[in-house]
Amino acid sequence: MDLDTVRTFVAAADAGRFQEAAVELAVTQQAVSKRIAALERALGVRLFTRTARGAELTIDGQAFLPHARELLRAAERAVASVRAGRRPLRVDVIASRGAAAGLLRGFHRAHPGIDLDVVMLLDMEAAVAAIRSGAIDASFRAVGVPGRPLPEDVESVRVLDEPLQLLTGPAHALAGARSVPLGRLAGHRIWMPGIVPGTEWAAYYDDLVAEFGLTIEATGPNFGSDALLDTIADTPALATFMGEHTRLVWPAGHGLRRIPVTGPTPVYPHSLLWHRDNPHPALDTLRAHLAATAGGRDAGAWVPGWVPSWTPGPPPRPAPGRAAPTDHRTLEEFV
Repeated sequence: MDLDTVRTFVAAADAGRFQEAAVELAVTQQAVSKRIAALERALGVRLFTRTARGAELTIDGQAFLPHARELLRAAERAVASVRAGRRPLRVDVIASRGAAAGLLRGFHRAHPGIDLDVVMLLDMEAAVAAIRSGAIDASFRAVGVPGRPLPEDVESVRVLDEPLQLLTGPAHALAGARSVPLGRLAGHRIWMPGIVPGTEWAAYYDDLVAEFGLTIEATGPNFGSDALLDTIADTPALATFMGEHTRLVWPAGHGLRRIPVTGPTPVYPHSLLWHRDNPHPALDTLRAHLAATAGGRDAGAWVPGWVPSWTPGPPPRPAPGRAAPTDHRTLEEFV
């Protein structure tokens, strides 16, 4: 159904005269008449009766009017759903219990008035494609994997280094340790069935294995975190890596241990990615929030050699009417 004809019908019904509807719509009276006639042909009924006082709704016109108003409201909602500044900010995280989701929850608590759509894409390629197409506004990823540079129109800033912890059951040989040196894990079986070959996190663990002689097994189906916790709790020979900020809940009888890894501490580098021309105003608010709450940077921590060093990202765009900053402060100092 042609929404222009529906809009013209509502304007004429409210005004009671085609001439007044024409003035409101900034068209000619003849155009109003043609649109109403086209709508009547499409519906197969008369919508108005001409009288000395103007145009009055027929019984069919009265029946159609509330539905016509709802059609126009639905059209407004449809446009608002994709218009930057009115639609929710769409952000990708790898998992709902991971550190990136925690960063986004913190942002929501600090800015409850900003609507969010949280999506979970599998890998970097899918996230970058969604950023470039406008399907999402931002993504939390590890960047710098060799052979997979970011496109020039996608920017990133490192926002969190998340220490890894060793998760064991109560009968594991290291269960009683207060911390575990990374080198001591050589020879222990570390089971991580959720690693997907070709992803950025698979590249991270490949480098960790190669540098420290670890054994990470990704065999078997991935039945999710609950099944992983059950297996780790019941199998003394197995342990797994878990991010320090990963939120987990398990039955009290499992007796699981989360043990810090040290000497050096391996950290997973989370970065925020976005398109340089993305116009959504809440994106700048998210970037400023992350800059103000960025985690500490341990100079002795381990990351793969391909991870970019900590550098400030570009400052948020100035609000209309404000001059852009001309100094060389870091992003944190600017915020």
